Amino acid sequence: MTCTLESIDPFYAACLTLAASPRQDEPYQPVYARLPRAPITGSRVPHLTSLYHFHRTGEYGDRKWPGNCGGNLIKDLLNYFQPEGLVFDPMSGSGTAREVCEELGIPCIAWDIHQGLDACDPRDFPAAETFDFIWVHPPYWRQKLYADDPRDLSRSPTLEHFNRRYGQFIRNCKAALKRGGKLAVLMGDYSDREAGYMPLIYHTKRLAFDAGLRQHCTDIIRFSHGASSGKKVYRSSFIPGLHDVCMIFEKAN
Repeated sequence: MTCTLESIDPFYAACLTLAASPRQDEPYQPVYARLPRAPITGSRVPHLTSLYHFHRTGEYGDRKWPGNCGGNLIKDLLNYFQPEGLVFDPMSGSGTAREVCEELGIPCIAWDIHQGLDACDPRDFPAAETFDFIWVHPPYWRQKLYADDPRDLSRSPTLEHFNRRYGQFIRNCKAALKRGGKLAVLMGDYSDREAGYMPLIYHTKRLAFDAGLRQHCTDIIRFSHGASSGKKVYRSSFIPGLHDVCMIFEKAN
């Protein structure tokens, strides 16, 4: 007599012939990375490290404004550097930096191309050696269009044109800084449909060094929590960028 699975355990044998249940799509679950332990220092802002990972943007500016970066990073930088004089934001957008400065009681001047002022024109820039700290979040070339004004950096027709005007803007910032003043630039790389991958962080450093500025401290890698691109579905295959970089430059002379 031949023994079969059906004769030994008919119930288990029947289970093997059942069709698989349809796959249930699980809801998105965030993945958390374990960050390196930061050393204990005498910093006024101990949580400010080279990895900036707050998921809260802060109640500053207008989140509907194109490219709004939130205000927590600006606030932490000001608390760390504690500028004694004026702060300047020459590309103020919805006024995030100005609102942070008002909360901290720091005098601030902020204007934007929407007010008709071209930050890339030396004639529109404030007088030399006026500011202790300048915050700027410039366009990432034409990744997002900000203003209809053709002078806006996001309207530059070519990368060469963008870098020429961007370099003049950085020179304007250097001239407006006091000696020892800091320039904080938040910039990101991106893939342009026509021109390919744009290493704008590299170009920022190159232009800043050419202007005579020096880098003051480590790059701050800001995680892009809340970015609109994170909610999109793309047909093309690429490696998504989930951060931008804040670079701090100093006017030494």
